[in-house]
Amino acid sequence: MFIHLGGDVVVPLKDIIAIMDLESSNVSQNTREFLQTADDEGFIKKISKNSYKSFILSERDNKTVIYLSPISSVTLLKRSNFLEDISLK
Repeated sequence: MFIHLGGDVVVPLKDIIAIMDLESSNVSQNTREFLQTADDEGFIKKISKNSYKSFILSERDNKTVIYLSPISSVTLLKRSNFLEDISLK
């Protein structure tokens, strides 16, 4: 299964490690430092030129990629059907 992160970016669901709300995550100094370091090292891919609402931590072929998405973390969570999968078990 795949998830659309915005723009023309689609990622396999199995590659996603975390979907985080950007606004609430930036409260933490550690998260800000993590994102700054990731940006400095080229791990961040910006999906659009609009403001970003979430970031998605993923890994594919042992390479970490962080996507900045204009789509909210709640919407991405709904798209992933994660809550439906939990309620079925």
